[in-house]
Amino acid sequence: MVTLDMEDMGPVVNRLRRAQGQSGVIRLIEEGRDCKEVVTQLAAASRALDRAGFAIVSSGLRECLSSPDGVNEDDRAAMEKLFLTLA
Repeated sequence: MVTLDMEDMGPVVNRLRRAQGQSGVIRLIEEGRDCKEVVTQLAAASRALDRAGFAIVSSGLRECLSSPDGVNEDDRAAMEKLFLTLA
C-alpha cells in the first residue's frame, strides 16, 4: 500500500477546493448564461481535478521510489493503473 505524503497534499486540497468552487456551473446553466461561460467553468473544474489526481499519483510514485525496501511490484502496478486511469 502506498501512503500519501501529507506535505504534498496541501496543494492538492487547494486544487480540489478550486474545483469545488466551480460548482457555480449549475447556476450558470439555470440562469441561461452564455455557452462559452459555462464551458469555460467546466474546463477549469476539469483541469483542477486532473491536476489534483496527477499530483496524488506523483506523490505516491515518489513514496514508492524513496522506500528503503525498494519498489513493491504490487504498489508499482497499482500506481501505474492509477496513472493510466487519469490519462
